[in-house]
Amino acid sequence: MLAPITHILPITAIQRERLLPVPGRVLVRRGQKVNPLDVIAEANLTPEHLLLDIARGLGLPAEKADRFVQCKEGEQLSEGDIVAGPVGIARRVVRAPRAGKVVLAGSGQVLLQVESRPFELKAGFSGSVIDLIEDRGALIETTGALIQGVWGNGRVDYGLLNVIARSAEDHLTADRLDISFRGSVVLGGYCGDGDAIVAGGELPLRGMILASMDATLIPIALKANYPIILTEGLGKIAMNSAAYKLLSTNARREVSVIAEPWERYGMTRPEIVIPLPASAALQPPAEADSFKPGQQVRIVRAPYKSQIGTLLGVYPGIAVLPNGLRTYAAEIRLESGETPLIPLANLEILK
Repeated sequence: MLAPITHILPITAIQRERLLPVPGRVLVRRGQKVNPLDVIAEANLTPEHLLLDIARGLGLPAEKADRFVQCKEGEQLSEGDIVAGPVGIARRVVRAPRAGKVVLAGSGQVLLQVESRPFELKAGFSGSVIDLIEDRGALIETTGALIQGVWGNGRVDYGLLNVIARSAEDHLTADRLDISFRGSVVLGGYCGDGDAIVAGGELPLRGMILASMDATLIPIALKANYPIILTEGLGKIAMNSAAYKLLSTNARREVSVIAEPWERYGMTRPEIVIPLPASAALQPPAEADSFKPGQQVRIVRAPYKSQIGTLLGVYPGIAVLPNGLRTYAAEIRLESGETPLIPLANLEILK
C-alpha cells in the first residue's frame, strides 16, 4: 500500500508551486531570483462595491436620470471621473468617489466595483523562478533543508533561527522571550501559554516553530501577526528527534517559515525551508512510496505518537494487536529499542 511521506531532509532540491487561490496577475518572470517576502502574484479576493444614487445626485426622477449617465457596464473609471450629468443651471454632476469598474447601470443607479487592496502571494523562500503558471503564480526552486509540519496559522516570513528549546520535550513560556529575540524565528517545544504567543507579536518575532500547542490556543495563534508552525500537532507532544536535531543544528541560519494550512488533497503544507548550497545536482524528493523494511518511519497516533523508528517488516496478512484490533501492521524498532507492532494506518515514512 502507498504510504504518506513527511520530509525532514538536511539537503534536497525543493520545488514548490506558489499559487493564488483565484486567477490574478503574475508579477515575476522565468529565471528571476526571489526572496521569501517578494510578491510574485496578486489578485483581488474581496472586491468592494459602491452603489451610486444617480437620481438623487442629479435631483431627477430615476427614469430621467438614466439619460445623463455617461458610462456603461464594464467601463473602467478613475477617481473623480464624471459618472452622470451635467444637469440644470448649476451643472450638477455625479463623480466616481474611487477608481473602479462599472458593474451595472440603470434605474437611476450605478453599481461600481472599486479597487481594493489586492491579496499578495509571497515567494515564501529564497530561490529561482523556473516556470510560470498563467494567471495563478510560479514554480520556485532552491536547495536546502526541508522540515514539514502538520499545522500552520497561514502566514509567511523569514529570519535568523534562535533555538530556545533545550530539548525536544521543552516547554515555551512567555518569560523565556526577551528583546534579544526581536526580528528572529524561534524554535520552542510545547506551548500551553497563550501569553507566549502574544509576547512573540509584541517583540515582534518573525516566526515561531513549535513541536505542539494546546488546542485552546488556536484562536490566539490564528490572530498572531507572524507565522507559527507545529511539527507534531495539538496536545502535549514532544518534537520528533529528526526535526529537533536538524533545526537545532542550523541555529543562527536564515530560515523561511511557510505556515500555510495543510491541505491533504491539495498542494500546500506548512514547511520550514533553510536555503543551503549544494555541491552536486539534486532531485526533488518523492511524494509517495510503499512500506519496505529498513525505512525510517514516524508513528502518528498514541501511545507512541511522534516517535521515530526503523521498519523491520510488514506483517503478512491481517495482524491481531494486543487490544484485539485486526489490521495490517508492521514491526517497528523504536529509538528506545522497543519493537511494537504498529498499524500501517498509524505510520508515515520519513524521507
